[in-house]
Amino acid sequence: MRTRYTVSDGKFVLSLEVAEEGGYVVTSPLDPELITQAESIEEAFVNARDAARALKQARLKLARRLSTPATPR
Repeated sequence: MRTRYTVSDGKFVLSLEVAEEGGYVVTSPLDPELITQAESIEEAFVNARDAARALKQARLKLARRLSTPATPR
């Protein structure tokens, strides 16, 4: 049985699952694509913020690509 914790800092809600090799696998119940790792709860929030920024940038880039009309060849 894996140990899982739900934590929040008032802005982020994270699920921390204790990893076999130590530390935590960090996910967000509010964004299933957000996945990272951390050695502590404090690091989990730092890494989750970094992952959220990276996801936002990737989603914006994809949205721009999808909204740009194709040019005929």
